[in-house]
This record gives sequence, C-alpha cells and structure tokens, in this order.
Amino acid sequence: MMTPMSEPSPSPSPESTATTAAPRRRGLILGVAAAAAVAGAAMAWRRLQPHAVGPAATADAAAGGANPGAIGSANPLWALTLDTPAGTPLALSQFRGKPLLVNFWATWCPPCVAELPLLDRFYKENAANGWQVVGLAVDQLAPVQRFLQAAPVSFPMAMAGPNGMALGRDLGNVVGGLPFSVVVGGAGGIVHRKMGQLSEQDLVAWAGLR
Repeated sequence: MMTPMSEPSPSPSPESTATTAAPRRRGLILGVAAAAAVAGAAMAWRRLQPHAVGPAATADAAAGGANPGAIGSANPLWALTLDTPAGTPLALSQFRGKPLLVNFWATWCPPCVAELPLLDRFYKENAANGWQVVGLAVDQLAPVQRFLQAAPVSFPMAMAGPNGMALGRDLGNVVGGLPFSVVVGGAGGIVHRKMGQLSEQDLVAWAGLR
C-alpha cells in the first residue's frame, strides 16, 4: 500500500527572511553599542576619580633624581620664581633639598578650600622635621588675597595664575583638575602625586618621607 505523498511546505520568501533578520541585526548592533558605552563610561569614571597617581614611565622615573622610588622629575619647579599674593618674589629653588608638598588650588574649587586647614595643620606639625609646604594658586590675584585675609595659612603661597595648569601637567597632572598635590623628596624627585582632595590618611602616610 502506498502512503500518500504530502505536499511540500512552502519555502520562506526572501522578504520574510529579511524581515526576521533585520531586528536581530539591530538588536546585535544596539547590544554592542551599549556595551561600548558602558565600558567607556567606566573608564572615564575611573580616570576622573581622586586617586594617587601611580608610577610613571621608566624615563620619567629616571628623570626624578636620586630619590629611592622617585616617579618623576620636579625640575619644572626649581626654575620658577613666582609672586606671592603680597607681591614679593618667591624662588621655588629655595625649597630644594628637603621634603616638599606642593599643592595646586583655587578659591573657586570647593575641595581645594576644604583641604587647606588640613595642609596648614600638617605644616605646623611637621615643619620641625624638615617638611615644607607651598600652595600654588591657579587663580586671579584679588580673590586669592581676599580669601587669605579671611582664612590665613602658615605656609608660603604663590600665584601660579593661568600657567599653573601647564605646570601641573609637567608635574604629572594628566587630568588637568584641582586640587592636585605633589610630594617632592629631599633628593629633588617626585615621590607621590594625588589628584583630588587630600585626606588625613594621605598626610600621615607622607609624614615619614624624607
């Protein structure tokens, strides 16, 4: 007995195949784009967070001088003579040879203003141990003068002005933000950097450096 042959199922038309594949392609493209956006946002977030800048390239470290563990050169500092807010010249070369904390700040930067009392206390507590602190204002003269009259500090201040951002980049501030702090060892090389507001823990960790 012969089994009746059933009629073949119709093949899907090119139009229906394209209609089905199009949403899949769009979904795949959207998924890849979303993943890329998330990865990019995560990288940007990590880049902009306050952090201690890690060791620089070998050439940068070699330029740091004889400091054990130096991660960069502080040479851009030593050639500068800047005016203080009072108008007197301040040669930064006079700070060479002892541990130095250089703090880039501005009156319009809330975390900068918030950390100044902490820096002032650090200076008062550690000056007898050879520590030096210098504030470099990336700002205009008048607001800096008004601020320091209302909230004076014990350590020296100098006006870096608009060129302060370029100086910060020379010292390792790749983000270009404020506040930015650089610790220079007694042998003249950079041994620590920090982008963002300082904490008590940062200063305690640095206090033992020479």
